[in-house]
Amino acid sequence: MTPSRLSLHKHIRRLQDPRLNRRKRHLLGDILTIAVCAVLAGANTWPDIETFGRKRLDWLQRFLELPNGIPSHDTFERVFDRLQPQALQSALLGWLHEISAALGFQHIAIDGKTLRHSGGGSSPLRYLHLVSAWAVEANLTLGQVATDEKSNEIEAIPRLLELLDVRGALVSIDAMGCQKAVAAKIVAGGGDYILTVKDNQEHLRQDIEACFIKAYDNDCRGIRYETYETVEKGHGRQEKRVYELIHGPEGIRGYEDWEKLSVIGKCYSERTVGGKTTSEMRYFMGSRRCGVETYGAALRNHWRMENCLHWQLDVTFGEDASRIQKRHGAENFALLRRLALALLKRHPGKGSMRTKRYQATLDVGFLEEVLLQES
Repeated sequence: MTPSRLSLHKHIRRLQDPRLNRRKRHLLGDILTIAVCAVLAGANTWPDIETFGRKRLDWLQRFLELPNGIPSHDTFERVFDRLQPQALQSALLGWLHEISAALGFQHIAIDGKTLRHSGGGSSPLRYLHLVSAWAVEANLTLGQVATDEKSNEIEAIPRLLELLDVRGALVSIDAMGCQKAVAAKIVAGGGDYILTVKDNQEHLRQDIEACFIKAYDNDCRGIRYETYETVEKGHGRQEKRVYELIHGPEGIRGYEDWEKLSVIGKCYSERTVGGKTTSEMRYFMGSRRCGVETYGAALRNHWRMENCLHWQLDVTFGEDASRIQKRHGAENFALLRRLALALLKRHPGKGSMRTKRYQATLDVGFLEEVLLQES
């Protein structure tokens, strides 16, 4: 592997180094590249990153300058805590999106996740909450915005949308993002939305329920109504979902305030495990004029974000156990995890994410394959 082949370098060069010139013993590009490689290869802490660098010094010297050897873990921590997260995100995700350009992003899911050990307890800091945009088909993080509380997702989502190109995409968001301003911003960007509806918007859920009751009372005559059912079995459980959709609904108060609102819907889910059955009803609304199967697939894929992104970050990368509390440091390390997860998912090799990460720990040849994937 050479610097010319690892296109990450050209993106890193755009970053402004936050350090004083007289304090720079290590190149910023070297620090960032070592960190990316280390997290791919199993590092979960700043000392882990230093250890990786020292154990893989001969390999790293093939493509990095390393004028003063491997930085200490304190240096990694200081640099990442001083780097502006949005700038680092632009560099690292810009590289990732470049090598993934051919995939296209038809469905973008937006959801939040709290870093459980980033504050609270004896710390004066609140827990750090990250709102991420995830390209469903590509298993790719497109951007993230940090807040101090889950309730601040309402403010974080518009900021996140400003970082994204949503043209032609269907953007799905849970109930926290069911806001008129969010819907308008997605449509203004050339995208469509599907928003989960709960009780945070006055009358909205009740009006949607009333629309369906009225439709049933009239045997759905005079309206465009669709339904779609799926049943999944496996691992000792059965999951049944029934999706229903009404096009051009009438009776939604403030209908005109929801930009391009085209459909309302609901999903009844029933899960049976060990002979015990639980059920749930979810309501949603959307701007795209398409069939109930498309909406059903989008909702199902949005819920996959919990397993394919959040669960993997906790189980494979130990995010919930991380005790990094400095704000920029915690946010930037979270970005490294999301970058590493996306790169491992892109690699065509068989095996779980944990297995691939362990293979990258043991085999620099495999690590190079992960880093040098073509678009």
